[in-house]
Amino acid sequence: MLIQIPELLSPQALQQCQDLLAHAEWVDGRVTAGTQSAQVKNNWQLPEQSRECQALRPIIAQALNQNALFLSAALPKRIFPPLFNRYEGAHNTFGNHIDNAIRACPVTGQRIRTDLSATVFLSDPDSYEGGELVIEDTYGQHAVKLAAGDMLLYPSSSLHRVEAVTKGARIAAFFWLESLVRETERRRLLFDMDMAILELRSSQGDTAPAVSLTGCYHNLLRMWAEV
Repeated sequence: MLIQIPELLSPQALQQCQDLLAHAEWVDGRVTAGTQSAQVKNNWQLPEQSRECQALRPIIAQALNQNALFLSAALPKRIFPPLFNRYEGAHNTFGNHIDNAIRACPVTGQRIRTDLSATVFLSDPDSYEGGELVIEDTYGQHAVKLAAGDMLLYPSSSLHRVEAVTKGARIAAFFWLESLVRETERRRLLFDMDMAILELRSSQGDTAPAVSLTGCYHNLLRMWAEV
């Protein structure tokens, strides 16, 4: 499932990120690519040990922890520390690839299974041309180009690419996460159920059916979650 998280970053948080990135020094993006991905990856990346990267990560983490839609859709168990990339000039594209199934956190060494991938757009879409994130699933191709501060969640098992940026610069944060619920279909069912419960409670209050459905949601989560 593809889930858009609008305004993950507040205007203030987005401005903080953009200010930090304005004078950052970038390196070849292939430093974090797998064997196959390295053959089609041609972009810039912010060094993980840089001052800017260390300052940016807590901003993204705080926004994630405070966003109810993200928490409901992802049911995060472990989150890989966010990375940051830039598409511009001759380093402007990332061809078709599938993300590595397992990632080792460079800080803790802990391995996480990549159930979901996430992109947080940090550039105004009117400031660059091209750069769509194209994701393929059973329903075809989806080209995504979101407002600065918005985030897209999508299965890490999806074939995806970033189209060439032909003008301007596309800057984004990206990361992977391991969900409490491994199966995409089960996560989707829980997410849809949670959204329906919220709508029911908003329109009718905590009625007996709403309480019953909430109990069903948590019992399913209890049955399927890997803690």
